[in-house]
Amino acid sequence: MPEWGSSVKRWYRISRVAWFGMVVTIIAIAVGALLASASTRRLTTVVAESTALVSAYTRTDEAVVAERSLERQYRLNPDPSVRRDYERQKENVLVALDDIERIGTAEDRALVKKVRFAHSYYDSAIQRLFDAVDTGSPSLAYSIESNEVGPAFDELDELLDTGAERHVAAAERAVENLYRVEGTVTVAAWVGSAFGMALAFTFGLLLARYQRELVRQAADSRHHATHDPLTGLPNRTLFTDRLGETLAGGLRDGTELTILRFDLDRFKEVNDVLGHHHGDLLLRQVAARLCEALRASDTVARLSGDEFAVLLAGTGAEAGHRQAERLLRELHRSFTLDTVTVDVEVSVGMAVAPLHADRVDDLMRCADLALFQAKDAKTGVVVYDPDMVVDQPNRLVLLGDLRRAMEQPDELVLHYQPKVGLRNDRLCGVEALVRWRHPVRGVVSPAEFIPVAESTGLINRLTAHVLAMAVAQARTWLDEGLEVPIAVNLSPRCLLDPDLLGRVRELLVEHGVPARALRLEVTETAVMANPALALRTLNGLHDLGVRLSIDDYGTGYSSMAYLRRLPVDELKVDRSFVTNMSTSDHDAVLVRSAVDLGHNLGLTVVAEGVETAGQVEALRDLGCDIAQGFHYARPMPPAELAGWLRDGGRDPRVPAPVRMSGAR
Repeated sequence: MPEWGSSVKRWYRISRVAWFGMVVTIIAIAVGALLASASTRRLTTVVAESTALVSAYTRTDEAVVAERSLERQYRLNPDPSVRRDYERQKENVLVALDDIERIGTAEDRALVKKVRFAHSYYDSAIQRLFDAVDTGSPSLAYSIESNEVGPAFDELDELLDTGAERHVAAAERAVENLYRVEGTVTVAAWVGSAFGMALAFTFGLLLARYQRELVRQAADSRHHATHDPLTGLPNRTLFTDRLGETLAGGLRDGTELTILRFDLDRFKEVNDVLGHHHGDLLLRQVAARLCEALRASDTVARLSGDEFAVLLAGTGAEAGHRQAERLLRELHRSFTLDTVTVDVEVSVGMAVAPLHADRVDDLMRCADLALFQAKDAKTGVVVYDPDMVVDQPNRLVLLGDLRRAMEQPDELVLHYQPKVGLRNDRLCGVEALVRWRHPVRGVVSPAEFIPVAESTGLINRLTAHVLAMAVAQARTWLDEGLEVPIAVNLSPRCLLDPDLLGRVRELLVEHGVPARALRLEVTETAVMANPALALRTLNGLHDLGVRLSIDDYGTGYSSMAYLRRLPVDELKVDRSFVTNMSTSDHDAVLVRSAVDLGHNLGLTVVAEGVETAGQVEALRDLGCDIAQGFHYARPMPPAELAGWLRDGGRDPRVPAPVRMSGAR
């Protein structure tokens, strides 16, 4: 009994020790778990808050960049919608700054105060630049851009980058501490298992798994803050960081680097016509092609919308240009989006360091200017040239002068060229052609200012101005007893203008001119660019009673199905075929086929560029209805044309008289 009692006491003491040891172990593990959990929670909160602040700084920076882009766009296209877009981006800046103040530290709030002050100055300068553009002062606008807007933008970009980089660094430190905490927790779990505690072992494994999930989530948060969610490519923030690192290394080692800025031309049409789903598919495929065509050491980023950037480390101007051309060929291959095949045009701006700039902001600005020039000239790849800074204001000066000319009574005038019936030598109408008498430069050729206007929204305003002058002139001739149908050319952009139909209707009603006295001419290319929208616009004009013509037939591309459906009355054969029809069998056959096609479709056929009596006889033999060209008369002012009409179309430059038709 004493031995049993002593044995019981011994096992009792051992059990007590074991129990105490197990309890101590569990308590130690529990305390360690609680401390690790608290530390993890605190670090995860730091990562989440830093990520949110990086996102807010990035949104602010993107909105500021968008404001700059809209300011440049307004200089080329002073459309009210651009200013409305600018105001929305300004509101985005203020909302993002409010978010930073709400969740940021005292240091962030101090920085936001500086940003608000700098942005207020930035906005004030842009508003004054807008006013300068509106008042036709391009030199003042350029001065404000160079001396105020640019420096203010640089200051804002530097302040926002400072804030974002501070929180990126804070998130990285927190992630590193999370990894250290994970290691400590794992070791504690294995120590607990060494004591044979299955419960502690299981608890430790679960805790380690939970810890790894938290670390993964923190790493994912940081990835999302520096990468584009749609394509998975680096975003503007990460691209700028890598560019800065590569540029610093290149300047230190004496090596070059090239950056390429890509922009998809008319990407908005993909979204508008096919939907945003197909637009997203296109952007993903563009990103994939760029990545597949580049080295692992190169960086591809999506900066915003349909704009991408490529960083080519250790690459000079010549090799960079070859690479840009190769990437352009890759992107010009057709894209298959579900069941739809799409072809896109791409503009590329290229800049090289240190050849063009040795600072990140300056290099990005050089590439941006080159991209702007590429989009404007539609030439594919454009390498930055310092002269671009000079050329751009000259173009802006021309646009500003043209806007001012439309507000003057005598700078923009219309000359009218007769259209004569080949069967009876009677006047069938005239074509209105705009002429610009610049007060300083003299007569400015339409070949110089029309393309500039067509590259911006100004062409719609210019067309509206020409329509107003033409309809007013038709009213004047009606008052003089002459009913002369006037034809006005429509730019491709005008067919996309939803206000065109209403504007034409208002002009006809305002001047009391019958719709049959107005004829609108459109090209094949303009119609086929967006057949559905063109058909709706043309049907509306036709229902109004306005006559419609297909201009420059044979120089574009046509779909017979659409041509048959278009509510046109007239087909005009391009002058290049008429001029050569007597010397080129191919052109003669084309003119004959155009005449036959027009008649089969019930259309009147007009030959442009008729300059000789031989051409007149040949066109009569082919059955052409109407001729227009120097053989009958050159374009002339209204007063001269009225006299020409009263003289029966007699002109010292024209051997045959023309009788009036439709005079009252």
